[in-house]
Amino acid sequence: MWRWLHPYAKPETVYHLLGRWLPWATAGAVLILGIGLVWGLLFAPADYQQGDSYRIIFIHVPSAMFSMSIYVSLAIAAFIGRVWQLKMADWALAAIAPVGAVFTFIALFTGAVWGKPMWGTWWEWDARLTSQLILLFLYIGVLALYYAFSDNRTGAKAAGILAMVGVINIPIIRYSVEWWNTLHQGATLTVFERPPMANSMLFPLLTCILGFAFLAAALIMQRMRTEILRQELRRPWVKQVFGRPAATGERS
Repeated sequence: MWRWLHPYAKPETVYHLLGRWLPWATAGAVLILGIGLVWGLLFAPADYQQGDSYRIIFIHVPSAMFSMSIYVSLAIAAFIGRVWQLKMADWALAAIAPVGAVFTFIALFTGAVWGKPMWGTWWEWDARLTSQLILLFLYIGVLALYYAFSDNRTGAKAAGILAMVGVINIPIIRYSVEWWNTLHQGATLTVFERPPMANSMLFPLLTCILGFAFLAAALIMQRMRTEILRQELRRPWVKQVFGRPAATGERS
């Protein structure tokens, strides 16, 4: 059933495949995110209650969304690594976690900047904010465990277990504003309801979300390629990538 996946478990194949996709993801991120940010920050109308301070939504909402989505992909990679013992899935932990941590930090920082004029404080131990902060700690914990052991497999196993256990925090973040009485507003976008904002604000927001998706993909691809090179540094195919001939008798 999973035989079609076997070619993609080979590091050399994945490295070159990501190399073909990376320029397109990077170009998409620069173009789409550039359009979305210019559109939202400069041309979208001011909010009738929050004025121009609401414009941080074009960075805060996409970064918060993908901080959670990236963690789900991290947990999936950890599950695949533990169940099918694929080293590429283990290496993906090191590629995905730093990107998710940065997106989570951006979401927390922009949330604090947005919260100051709205709530009168930079930080509140609100259910949404606290669970989002825990998400950042989970990302840091995964990275710390991954590099804490001299044996790569032991580090990946420990990091993977934490990633899988920590995924329980994702629904807590998502539904915290519904389960508890919090300062944080409800979800900006939902699947089954029309967003309560004008199209002149919604469309640039959706553009920014798409741009952040391309940005996350590009960053993860680049980090995955770097991790593959780090793990396969002594392989002949890596030497060929850098234009150095492999030594006689070496096998990939």
